[in-house]
Amino acid sequence: MPKKKISVEDKLYAVNLYLDGKESQHRIASMFDVSVASVQQWIRNYESMGVDAFTLKGNKKYSKELKLQAVLDYLACRGSQGEICKKYGIRSKAKLQTWIKKYNGHEELKSSETGGSFIMTQGRKTTFNERVEIVQYCIAHDHNYAETAKKYQVSYQQARSYTVKYESGGVEALRDHRGKRKNPNEMNELEKLRAEVKILKAEKARAEMEVSFLKKLEQIERRRD
Repeated sequence: MPKKKISVEDKLYAVNLYLDGKESQHRIASMFDVSVASVQQWIRNYESMGVDAFTLKGNKKYSKELKLQAVLDYLACRGSQGEICKKYGIRSKAKLQTWIKKYNGHEELKSSETGGSFIMTQGRKTTFNERVEIVQYCIAHDHNYAETAKKYQVSYQQARSYTVKYESGGVEALRDHRGKRKNPNEMNELEKLRAEVKILKAEKARAEMEVSFLKKLEQIERRRD
């Protein structure tokens, strides 16, 4: 059975009936001979995008960053699928479900635009020195996990996990002890010191940039006064 075509005017009328409290979603679905899910989708789209939700032609483009963030928000229980769709202006839950399925299947998410670059969702094995470099780069670049993952060809989760581990447990937390008996002498003091200095340099550089920015901001504010 072909899908019933509903005009833009009718969709707007239906949405306003609900938002004005004049009719229930079930009643509106009956009036327009559509499913309740369709009515709910119209409402979400309108609340997220306004009239554009019904007037824009063609498929809406979604960046790779938006796709990944929407998936991560849902998996972190920051909202239902409907709420995530509303938050990010995603036209249907089916799209979000597709992205979640790809993410969980370790497929690559890419932007909707032709030629869009990829965000890796499947990790790779890394050495201790690589993890130190990844953390150093990530901290120096304002914790941009997506950019770090792309540069070092690791997953977004790895870039974030390594940085969080370092910030909570120091350099030793970047050691991979899986399947091994922990040896307290495995990492000598010189190795640990070198790794810590490497990351601390990145932290210092970032702090200096912040101080420089604040000074410039103060100068601009003084000129305005």
